[in-house]
Amino acid sequence: WDDALAGARRIDVNTADVAALERLPGVGPTMARRIIAYRMVHGPFGSAGELSNVKGIGPKLLETLRDYVTVN
Repeated sequence: WDDALAGARRIDVNTADVAALERLPGVGPTMARRIIAYRMVHGPFGSAGELSNVKGIGPKLLETLRDYVTVN
C-alpha cells in the first residue's frame, strides 16, 4: 500500500505543467520551464534518469527527484 500511495503522489514529467513541476524539491520556475522546453524539443522522457540531460540537473538533484517523478 505504501508504494501505491507514494506512486500516486509522483509527478509525470512528460505531462506536468510548470506549476506541477515547481512542486518538486529543488525545482523552481526556471528549472520547470527548462524541463518543459527539453521535452518539447526532444520528446517525452524515457526514464527519470534522462532528466540529467536538462541544463542544471546534476547527479545530486537527479537523485533527489527520482523519488518524486515518474514517466508514463
